[in-house]
Amino acid sequence: MNLYRFEVTADKEVIHVIIAAENDEAAFEMVDAELEKHYLRLPVIDDISLYEKKKIRKGAGFVLSGQ
Repeated sequence: MNLYRFEVTADKEVIHVIIAAENDEAAFEMVDAELEKHYLRLPVIDDISLYEKKKIRKGAGFVLSGQ
């Protein structure tokens, strides 16, 4: 299992999405599902970029900063 960090660009805003999934294809599908759950009205998505990918293990994580 892997931990994925995506950056989604929508309406000139960068949205960080963190996903745990078995493979890249499943992770991209889960990004769409999580965005649909989060927003009442889904924004126009310009780009979805895989920013980081790590194997899930004890101590794995990401730092999200106000970039």
